[in-house]
Amino acid sequence: MTRHYTLTISCPDRAGIIAAVSGFIAQHGGFIVEASYHTELEAQRFFMRQEIRADSLPFEVDELGRRFAALAEEFEMNWQLSDSKLNKRLVILVSKQDHCLDDLLHRWRSGELQVDIPCVISNHEDLRSFVEWHGIPFIHIPMQEDKTAAFEQIAALFEQHRGDTLVLARFMQILPPFLCQRYSGRIINIHHSFLPSFVGARPYHQAYQRGVKLIGATCHYVTDELDAGPIIEQDTVRIDHGDTVDDLVRYGRDIEKTVLARGLRYHVEDRVLVCGNKTIVFK
Repeated sequence: MTRHYTLTISCPDRAGIIAAVSGFIAQHGGFIVEASYHTELEAQRFFMRQEIRADSLPFEVDELGRRFAALAEEFEMNWQLSDSKLNKRLVILVSKQDHCLDDLLHRWRSGELQVDIPCVISNHEDLRSFVEWHGIPFIHIPMQEDKTAAFEQIAALFEQHRGDTLVLARFMQILPPFLCQRYSGRIINIHHSFLPSFVGARPYHQAYQRGVKLIGATCHYVTDELDAGPIIEQDTVRIDHGDTVDDLVRYGRDIEKTVLARGLRYHVEDRVLVCGNKTIVFK
């Protein structure tokens, strides 16, 4: 992929935003290769994502940001500018189940998911050899005795490894509020249910007892309200009366992998903008 800069914007809706931003880029010779826009009518906020070919501009991304700042202030923008040559850094949390981790590491090794993974952290030792086979450091943090200290250690490791995003790839622990608030919009979870149905533990068992005909998985940002953060991606599969709980778990694993991979890709490509407890996803 040609190196590009991605500009994302959220601001109060008003006339002239698109013209002002596009005109600013054109003024410097910038070539826009992808552009997406959305107005959230109820909130009266405007959302924009643009990809700009890096080689079409006479300066680097830092200078582009410096020059854009005055326009952003004029329109009261919350904005972000990223460079595609700098991979996002993912710190992955996992417990014992390996299907989501396995899928992410396969996509990473094949180059399909262009990120850096400086470490994998787990509250169990089970997946050490699997992770280390990929050449990635595996860090075991026991959580039985002092969970607060364990989560402080996770936060310290995230900072030490300069993590951009914390990925919960079937990490079967509830994150404390201080961690959710400190890294708001930077923690992604895969929940094995079609939220908001069947929050919390054992959702496949809850679905089986309820006799639903569809089960699903949800990739969402983590907040301090359990399984209630802004949803990035979801999918479902149809089931019937002949399926057992084990069948539901087996079907669900496949959905969990693909939903987490899609949601994570949207996030690392700066395609997700948050509006309250909703997301705008420019696919």
